[in-house]
Amino acid sequence: MLVVEGLTCRFGTKAAVDNASFSVAPGSFVGVIGRSGAGKSTLLRMINRLADPSEGRILFDGVDITALRGRDLREWRARSAMIFQQFNLVGRLDVLTNVLMGRLAEIPAWRSLAQLWPEADKALAMSALEQFDMATLAAQRADQLSGGQQQRVAIARALVQEPDIILADEPIASLDPRNTRIVMDALLRINKHFGITVLCNLHSLDLARSYCDRLIGMAAGRVVFDGAPATLTDRIARELYDLEADEVMGGAPVETPDATTIPALGTAAAA
Repeated sequence: MLVVEGLTCRFGTKAAVDNASFSVAPGSFVGVIGRSGAGKSTLLRMINRLADPSEGRILFDGVDITALRGRDLREWRARSAMIFQQFNLVGRLDVLTNVLMGRLAEIPAWRSLAQLWPEADKALAMSALEQFDMATLAAQRADQLSGGQQQRVAIARALVQEPDIILADEPIASLDPRNTRIVMDALLRINKHFGITVLCNLHSLDLARSYCDRLIGMAAGRVVFDGAPATLTDRIARELYDLEADEVMGGAPVETPDATTIPALGTAAAA
């Protein structure tokens, strides 16, 4: 279980995250919602320890993550895989090598520098690409892929880390509606099929209500809502989003997906 206790991150006098406390049960799909600047990204970066808390603790299965250093910290970052809005792929490298980067914590540095990846890791990476119908593009340069394809490669890279939790920071922010659905379906499939906990920052309330088991709402760095999607009323949503409310609440509700009936990702391979 992930436990966040009184977590605060200050930049000068401003608290990007202010005394956040919550717990996340294994196998959950939790959406973190709120307007831009609410502290969502800083929260996920602290959980992964890409940013250090000013106060508070992060516990995972009883281990104090905020106290980790050196190799223990590197191992935690492998167990808590990050997926970023801008994909963070190495464009000049091929797709397979980008996915293999998820195995860096498991092999000596000289092997990765020499591109001498263990055969077992190559097989694991190809299996991950097959999960998202990207295996046929394994030899292609990453910068030649569409946005949706690049994000699926990033998700495959996270999967080969064999993580306990995936932290997705606005993973669909730069994608069109079709690729948004493909990427969210991929995250849901990982969550339901592998039982991996997903903590996902989302701007769209329709998507958050459709895909997530639970929502954590943030405003001005503080957790101001924590509950099931059905309990998030329009009134609470408007308080969360303020001037952005009409933008994130617009449009017809998205039908709640069923992980057992999500169409094969191969049907959108060219996306």
